Amino acid sequence: MANNSTLSTIPVIAIDGPSASGKGTVAQLVAEKLNFHYFDSGALYRIVAFEAYKNNIEWNDAEMLGELAKNLKIQFSRNEIYLDGERITEAVRSEEMSSGASQVATHPQVRNALLDLQCSFRKAPGLVVDGRDMGSVIFKDAVLKIFLTASVEIRAERRYKQLINKGLNANYAQILADLQSRDERDSWRSAAPLIQTADALLLETSKCSIEEAVKLVLNAYEISNKKP
Repeated sequence: MANNSTLSTIPVIAIDGPSASGKGTVAQLVAEKLNFHYFDSGALYRIVAFEAYKNNIEWNDAEMLGELAKNLKIQFSRNEIYLDGERITEAVRSEEMSSGASQVATHPQVRNALLDLQCSFRKAPGLVVDGRDMGSVIFKDAVLKIFLTASVEIRAERRYKQLINKGLNANYAQILADLQSRDERDSWRSAAPLIQTADALLLETSKCSIEEAVKLVLNAYEISNKKP
């Protein structure tokens, strides 16, 4: 891995926000436009939840989860996720693993175990990363920090439509309640809670399309590059 002084010259755009806010889609498109690398930090916690589930480890067992997270052999290739060489993309994208990710992410033992791995995604020419604590904890020196959010009702509606379009069963009331629970858990956890930092730009997307959000982020990045 490059040394810290070299890494600090590689620009990072950190996009944080609550579940189903659209930050992942925006981050991917911004990365494509800039020809930057993209990293979905939330996928790591989904993988931990998935592997724990497979090994009958409870999502509230902080010590066991921390040990498990230290030894994961994870590979990202394009939009695919591999664990120990096995493709697990759809498995970790399930609603159950999404809920599990929110639960395992509350444990400092898990977050500490994944710290170096997350930092290793910072590679030239630049990185666009989304998550809950990318700008507040992992990449505090990001050249641009975005806090991307929308009302919980709008986010629930988007998730509902997304699942229906995939041909899956979905219940709006259940999705809404689940998102509200996740928001509370993510915002009030002791380890790296979801917050908008003072230097993060708020991007509210309740009445904003993905294309508009991407344009706003790109414009903000262009402005940040002009600062002395």
